[in-house]
Amino acid sequence: MTPREARDIADSGFAHIAAEPDLVAALLAQSGSDVAGLRAMAVRPEFALFVLDFLLEQDQRVLDFAQAAGLRPERVQMARAVLGGGDPW
Repeated sequence: MTPREARDIADSGFAHIAAEPDLVAALLAQSGSDVAGLRAMAVRPEFALFVLDFLLEQDQRVLDFAQAAGLRPERVQMARAVLGGGDPW
């Protein structure tokens, strides 16, 4: 997986979150920010890591996102590793 592919997965993850009010509320609570603050954070490179960590925090979140995006759930973890510089497995 390339860093661009990993970033695309994170971007898709954010779009998935944005379409679900409950996920938006949880993401805002976790970020400790409001909508304007979240928008400001979204342009920062580390925001992709935050989104992927948020999705990976709960099995059902990552499974729902992976199904909606047509991905294997492992690809979400791999994207996190690629962007974070860690081992993908």
